[in-house]
Amino acid sequence: MKNSIKLFRVLGIEVGLDYSWFLIFALLTWTLASEVYPRSNPAWPSVFVWSLAVVTSLLFFASVLAHEFGHSVVALLTGVPVQRITLFIFGGIAQIAQEPRRALDEFLIAAAGPLVSFVLALGFGTVWLFGMLVHVRSVTTLGGWLGGINLTLAVFNLIPGFPLDGGRMLRAAIWGATGSLDRATRITARLGQGIAYIFIFWGVWRAFRGDWVGGLWIAFIGWFLMGAAAQSVQQVALRELLAGFKAGDVMTTHFPTVPPQLTLDVLVNQMVIPTGQRYFPVTQDGKLVGLVTLHRIKAAGRDRWRETSVRDIMIPRDEMLVARPDEPLEALFARMTTDGVNQIPVIDEQGRMIGLVARDHVLSFLRTHAELSA
Repeated sequence: MKNSIKLFRVLGIEVGLDYSWFLIFALLTWTLASEVYPRSNPAWPSVFVWSLAVVTSLLFFASVLAHEFGHSVVALLTGVPVQRITLFIFGGIAQIAQEPRRALDEFLIAAAGPLVSFVLALGFGTVWLFGMLVHVRSVTTLGGWLGGINLTLAVFNLIPGFPLDGGRMLRAAIWGATGSLDRATRITARLGQGIAYIFIFWGVWRAFRGDWVGGLWIAFIGWFLMGAAAQSVQQVALRELLAGFKAGDVMTTHFPTVPPQLTLDVLVNQMVIPTGQRYFPVTQDGKLVGLVTLHRIKAAGRDRWRETSVRDIMIPRDEMLVARPDEPLEALFARMTTDGVNQIPVIDEQGRMIGLVARDHVLSFLRTHAELSA
């Protein structure tokens, strides 16, 4: 979801389009304009059919966005931060920064999306009825298709397999009954994998029966659900491995630092190339003031390295993620994953840098610990 186009921000939530969205938008519009609408309205002009198909596709993805905002608004109300909503080839996904604190919160967040879709189905059903009463065929057609697809979206998401909304609602119920989020996740993720297999086999069967487009699409959805469910199981295993450890347990205290006045050509020739390190904390008088990364060095342009200092391109201290040595490693690793960073400086109460936690350090620590515990 990182390779997306940012559209706007609402309630602090960034909304974007993944590049795969353009493919599904084009496919849906083509299907509506070439098959669905001409079949029921053969007398309509081609330009009108295509225009109505574009409007319908846009309203459909607006419905998907409303579905995801249903999840997101309830998440915010229950104190769970939401970073972004991204529309992509399979619809939409809301990136929630952390697990809900209570089973009830999880249930309400999961149920909000299908509820919005049911309300939209009712609303577009009213549009269909209005079109019937005033005898406007285009309004009837648009309202009927959007009402039906929103109803389908709601019912599909209620399938009780993680990570679908129904699976999340079931996870909340099991979590509430057992008191274990990890156990509930394992159960519903395994169920989700089983449902994914059904989708894959059903899609392949339909493809061999002659419905290649529909069959492959169903199989593709099953494949996506399979991967998402497997990833959920892996996340549970990772949380179990990280439990009980703190940032101070895995941080390295041997790290080169650079002063803010150092020019980039000196940094590259004397630090980056000899060590192969891709990031350097920037310190002044013993205190952390920023972080310079290989990505920022490259972005500055090789022809400007001689006159550009580290201070000019570094990530300032107030924009950085930092950790305390007593922060639980599970929470720290979740922050690193959510924000897409590979290293976090560890500072003490006086703001002095005392260590550095890097993703590769964490993974190496876990491998070593697992080998010694076996």
